[in-house]
Amino acid sequence: MSGGIDSSVAAYLLLKKGYDVIGVTMKIWEEDSGYGIAKIENIRKVAQKFNIPFYVFNLIKEFKENVIDYFCREYANARTPNPCIVCNEKIKFGYLFSKAQEIGASFISTGHYANLKYNKGRYLLRKGKDLQKDQSYLLFSLSQYQLSHILFPLGELTKDEVRKIAREIGLNSCIKEDSQEICFIPENNYNKFLKKQRPDLVKEGDIITKEGEVLGKHKGISFFTIGQRRKLRVGKGYPLYVINIEKRRNVLVVGKKEDTYARGLIASSINWIGRDNPCQSEICEVKIRYQHKPVPSIIFPLPGGKTKIDFTRPQKAVTPGQAVVFYRGDAVLGGGWIEKSISQQS
Repeated sequence: MSGGIDSSVAAYLLLKKGYDVIGVTMKIWEEDSGYGIAKIENIRKVAQKFNIPFYVFNLIKEFKENVIDYFCREYANARTPNPCIVCNEKIKFGYLFSKAQEIGASFISTGHYANLKYNKGRYLLRKGKDLQKDQSYLLFSLSQYQLSHILFPLGELTKDEVRKIAREIGLNSCIKEDSQEICFIPENNYNKFLKKQRPDLVKEGDIITKEGEVLGKHKGISFFTIGQRRKLRVGKGYPLYVINIEKRRNVLVVGKKEDTYARGLIASSINWIGRDNPCQSEICEVKIRYQHKPVPSIIFPLPGGKTKIDFTRPQKAVTPGQAVVFYRGDAVLGGGWIEKSISQQS
């Protein structure tokens, strides 16, 4: 239970279906200005309203090692991380479920908007009914074992329907809407957080064009991402965007908007959910970030657990470190982590 409408309504719906529900939340951050304590007390009030047991699990060490350190390390390596995906795999459906099993739980349930289906010996991950809220992209890395112990009560509901249920059962007085910010980034200020965690990342370098012309200076490549336009503070008489981040030379490469488009990408650490590892190319739809509209593409299996993806039309800001997820209809076939883009000129 995160303290938001979604997880609270999920608990309520499970109770209605006759499940023996235990409310749990995670303590994941040492520093606390009082907000975290207040939030836990609000969750406790929801659990009391439902008359269910409530536990707080201390996962500070696990969260730091698996999520925060990963987050900082990816930026240090000129990649843009997705901590929510890693948190789902390692923390919520990993360490949290292990602790839940210790107190007798058989399943773990969350307020994610996604669906599961069992077919021919395999658990299949599918999109949620509310496509505006669908979170299947954030769950692509889960294993068959994890999927076999998950319940998604909100999968067949829209967000409006969930809000209506919350109002009907009187939840609005003790919880607020869910935040869209990353939970461990105060005020959603990535730069401030990175500077505090890794002051060594503040390292000045050149901002150059793809032809090599030096336009100005940056204060650390870790504070930029592919496709970014803001905060470059350099000009060429037309808008400039980050088109490459070179860790070895500590430079940002900038170009025109059309330079941000790629015809494909290479992905690694592929996790196949809806099928066995393919041995030949096939057509599917892919998403290269959470809010990305899926694009028809051809995927080509490569040695070493990698995959090449060719888009049917060029896509903007293909970003190393982000996830690419493969779909067929509403089913998640699998996904992996973007290693590099394939430019239109290559």
